[in-house]
Amino acid sequence: MSKIGLIIGRELKSRLFNKTFIIMTILAPLLITGFLAFIIKMTQSEKRDQNVLVIDDSKLFTDKLSGNDYISLSFSNQKLEDAVEKFHEKGYTCLLWIAPTIIEGGAGATKLYYKKSPGYAFQTYIKDQLEKIIYENKLKANNIDPNIILNSRQSVKIILEKVNDKGKPEEQSGFGFLGFISGAIMFMFILLYGMMVFRSVMEEKTSRIVEVIVSSVKPFELMLGKIIGVAILGIIQFITMGIITFTLTTVLSTIFLKDMNSQLKVFEQQQELVKKNGANVDFKQLEKFDDKLELFDLLKKLNKINFLEVFICFVLFFIGGYLFYSSILAAIGSAVDSEADSQQFMMPVMIPLMIGYFLSTKTIMDPDSSSVFWGSIIPFTSPIVMMSRITNGVPLWELVTSLSLLFASFIVTTWLAGKIYRTGILMYGKKTGWREIGKWLFYK
Repeated sequence: MSKIGLIIGRELKSRLFNKTFIIMTILAPLLITGFLAFIIKMTQSEKRDQNVLVIDDSKLFTDKLSGNDYISLSFSNQKLEDAVEKFHEKGYTCLLWIAPTIIEGGAGATKLYYKKSPGYAFQTYIKDQLEKIIYENKLKANNIDPNIILNSRQSVKIILEKVNDKGKPEEQSGFGFLGFISGAIMFMFILLYGMMVFRSVMEEKTSRIVEVIVSSVKPFELMLGKIIGVAILGIIQFITMGIITFTLTTVLSTIFLKDMNSQLKVFEQQQELVKKNGANVDFKQLEKFDDKLELFDLLKKLNKINFLEVFICFVLFFIGGYLFYSSILAAIGSAVDSEADSQQFMMPVMIPLMIGYFLSTKTIMDPDSSSVFWGSIIPFTSPIVMMSRITNGVPLWELVTSLSLLFASFIVTTWLAGKIYRTGILMYGKKTGWREIGKWLFYK
């Protein structure tokens, strides 16, 4: 064990204080948090003050088209040509011209003149207003009261609630997209750290340093020391990145989602009131949150996620998946003299990883399908697929079974890889094929 410990220490020392390792450990959480902040910012409407001059040649929208807190409208009867020439001087940001034939369609295009691009949110607001007024006008033309149509529309939100075997509601997030992201990150990290072991083995072999090392250390001890050393390095990086990411996302949620969380509490209180009193509730006194139901649903799913549990499972499945694949990649690195020669052996390793990745995409739409279930149990794909299922709620026995099979498979692959490693690490000048590797497995 002392020799393996020295090899582990050597691997940690050579990589732990590497500038690239330190920079990526700090930069990755910043990138993740920055991406989340960007998504939140993009989902919020851009509210830039707009002072709009409206020339309504159809006479249909005058006094019906309305603005809001950041859009002010002024109607004018002047000619379009004169208005276009002078609207810069009048302090208007945009000029909206409504064609006289807009109801008939065809050439009834509406034009928006502007100094600076008004943005998509503004365009959507104006477009929706115009379409609503035209819609109501056509209903009235056919003697249909628009209020009847409006009052008959009702949006419906289906809230999913899982029931366990005991007939009781079970807390779960149902947030499949986050699970898919976890699976994708697992795929990248297993490949990243596995290739780190592969290149380390191959570099020592091609530089002939390994000939000196194996004079005092058994090849199997050398391989095991490298695998464990890189595993410890990965765990240190995960824990550091997890702490930084948690801190940054907590600050981010406090800044951007404080008001939304308070509105969610009011919404939940109103839901409980309706459940308790039913039709006796004065619905006029309730606040309307129809336009925020999707965001509320997202926040509730996030609040139900046990991030500590997800993080612990991520570390365990990373260790198992990394050990499983790194032993195979270490064996491949010992059997070849260059990366070009390794291509024929890399394909059988990449295919199961890619299958796991594609199965993880299926968890978004159908997390309880049989293919996803077996993909989360079979060791070749379980680290990726199980992590993609974790946010949808996974029974404890499935987690234990998956982890047990994964670590048991690691013991088998390490034993087989050791047989390949001890022979291949000292083989030079000959292109290795599958037949030679098969023979090495049966050497005593």
